[in-house]
Amino acid sequence: MRRDTVVRALDVSRVYELGGETTHALRSVDLDIFRGEYMAIMGPSGSGKSTLFNMIGGLDKPTAGMVFIDEVDIAALDSFELAWLRCRKIGYIFQSFNLLPMLTAMENVVMPMTFANTDPDEARDRGYDLLQKVGIGDRWSHRPGRMSGGQQQRVAIARALANEPAIVLADEPTANLDLKTGADIITMLKQLCAEIGVTVISATHDHKMLDICDRVVWIRDGAIERIELRENLDIHVGVFEEDRTNEDEGAGT
Repeated sequence: MRRDTVVRALDVSRVYELGGETTHALRSVDLDIFRGEYMAIMGPSGSGKSTLFNMIGGLDKPTAGMVFIDEVDIAALDSFELAWLRCRKIGYIFQSFNLLPMLTAMENVVMPMTFANTDPDEARDRGYDLLQKVGIGDRWSHRPGRMSGGQQQRVAIARALANEPAIVLADEPTANLDLKTGADIITMLKQLCAEIGVTVISATHDHKMLDICDRVVWIRDGAIERIELRENLDIHVGVFEEDRTNEDEGAGT
């Protein structure tokens, strides 16, 4: 059965020119991401995963190639059209939470719905429902300064889901959390993904993510090294294929 593609990258390259130097951040990347799946993008620092992440989120444009979201070429959109798409089609979760400190949990969750011109009563009802889903309905009136890191990230997840997006982009969602809280957040995000049917794409270094993702994209030097299903994962923590080859050769001498 053919799967419904929500994100498609076709021959995407990104080149930066800085101080007379040329950096190839992405090199001819092809990638299909399916509706409702949980995908992790993994790789070392400087591998290009953040650049690919930004391309999918409409935060940057490719030097060559195309990125489609729900069959729309996002590089072809003007600034108004892109803002509309990002508000309604994409939810964002950041490692530093990025909650507005002067707003309550409820107000932070409702804010994207305000931008989307949602009826205020409907937005408030949905905001409370989402806070209940992420387990902090009793904290709806608290500001970020009165919440733990894990609670703030739960608010951020609720905010990301506010406009019923097709995609949630999670940028290192566990980086500022302790081990147990990070594991709880990952599990909850997976459950919400399955319940709501949203696609989750996470750029991460956290190998706990491998326990719950459907597929992993391993990226290095701006190119996709391999794509693996969770059940087929060949995990060598902190070691990529090239490094393992060198180790194997050394062991044979």
